[in-house]
Amino acid sequence: MKVRILSVGNKMPSWVQTGFDEYHKRIQPMLSTEIIEIAAAKRAKNPSEANLAQYREQEGQAILAAHNAVGREQLWVLDVKGKMISTEGLADKLAEGMQQGDDIALVIGGADGVSPEVLAKADVKWSLSALTLPHPLVRVVLMEQLYRAMSINNNHPYHRGN
Repeated sequence: MKVRILSVGNKMPSWVQTGFDEYHKRIQPMLSTEIIEIAAAKRAKNPSEANLAQYREQEGQAILAAHNAVGREQLWVLDVKGKMISTEGLADKLAEGMQQGDDIALVIGGADGVSPEVLAKADVKWSLSALTLPHPLVRVVLMEQLYRAMSINNNHPYHRGN
C-alpha cells in the first residue's frame, strides 16, 4: 500500500517542513508515503466569488490530473464537511486498505477549498476537525495521524489511547 498526499501549495514554513519530515521519516518502515505539491492558483488581491470558484476549479483539475496519473488508488479528500474519523477508526481503514492492496491519494485542498469535481470523485470525505486549521498545519497533523494509526496497527507504543 502506498499513500500519496496531494497538497495544494508549496513553500511551507520551516517548522512545517521539520514536523512533516519527522513523521514522514518515522512512518516509512510501516507505510510508503510521499507528498506531491500542487501549485496554488494565482490569486487576485480582492477576489470575487467567481474568482474563488475559478481557483478551486484550476486547483481541482491539477489534483485530478495527479490522481489519474497513477494506477488505481482511492481518493480521500480532507473536507470540513466530511466524516470525522477517530485515530482508531483511521487505523482500521488503513489496515483494511492494506489487506485489499489499495493505494490512497489524500487531498489537502487549497486555501479556498476543493472543487465540486474533486469532491464528487472522492471515495472518502474526511474531516480532521470541526476547527478551522491553518493550511500548513494540516500537513503536520495529517502525517502525525497517519503515523499514529500505523503505530496502532503495528503494536508500537507511540499511541497511548484507550
